[in-house]
Amino acid sequence: MSTTQERILIFGAGVIGSMYAIKFIEAGFDVTVFAHSNRYKSLRKNGLQYVEKGAVRSIEVNVIDTLEHDDVYDFIFVTVRYDRSESALFALKDNQSKNIITMTSNSIGFSSWLDIVGDRLLPAFPGFGGQIKDEVLHARFLPRFIAATVFGEINGVVTERIENLAKLFKTAKLPYVIKKDMQSYLITHSVSDIAMLSFLHSEHKIIDHKTARTRTTAHRITVTLKTYLRAIQQAGVSLDPPIFKMVLKFPNLLLDLFFMTWLRTKMVRDMMLPDYANNANNEILQLNNDLRRFLSQNDITSRTNWMDNPKEM
Repeated sequence: MSTTQERILIFGAGVIGSMYAIKFIEAGFDVTVFAHSNRYKSLRKNGLQYVEKGAVRSIEVNVIDTLEHDDVYDFIFVTVRYDRSESALFALKDNQSKNIITMTSNSIGFSSWLDIVGDRLLPAFPGFGGQIKDEVLHARFLPRFIAATVFGEINGVVTERIENLAKLFKTAKLPYVIKKDMQSYLITHSVSDIAMLSFLHSEHKIIDHKTARTRTTAHRITVTLKTYLRAIQQAGVSLDPPIFKMVLKFPNLLLDLFFMTWLRTKMVRDMMLPDYANNANNEILQLNNDLRRFLSQNDITSRTNWMDNPKEM
């Protein structure tokens, strides 16, 4: 256990917030979780419940549903979806904490977020996934070389607070990567999410299992992903992770086969179709709308025809 007692606030008690809360509590940090409504009541009554090795376990957590301006934390992790990020930052605007870490994709850049919380902003991206079913967390861990938390200053400088954040992750034994260009990383990741997830929710309903498994669906993902990647490259975004540069060179047939395989996985069938695709649809729509604004601001609209309706390609 760590003797360090940095105060950490997890603002949002969904999958991502719950997973980080568990890891930081286990590492010995002073952790508080901000939650609302039924989630708040459940955490107060039962603690943070999670599945480990097939058994449901629980860990005690301090939980609040209001935040005072002078309730100061060393780090606030904002672990809400992208479409809720601005409202969360407005809720934190007058709080005096100096480091506010946004753990979400971002397809347009940080201007509006900086307008709200100023240079306290530290963009990041989580290294976890999973579901909460009946108030119990079912974590989904990817290989460590994939599932590292990514963070960095907007200007790319490795500052003292970046070093302190890295120490926090080391203490919690959480893999991490420090990035010099978080905007490019997050925009690239947004493109991946838009291309791969927008097709799981169509015509105001979740796509059926049979349609999800077809070559047609896989090909639409392939074409959309490549077209978006080329568009953000034209806008000056450096593709990151670099594997997306290779994706542009892959034959469509190869990518179609990859996405057909992915669409038939247990993860898509049991988790993403019945749960994530429905709950995250607003997030994907917001990412897509903001990406269009970003490309328009960079004069890409007139040179591409993909933006009318990428789902129809």
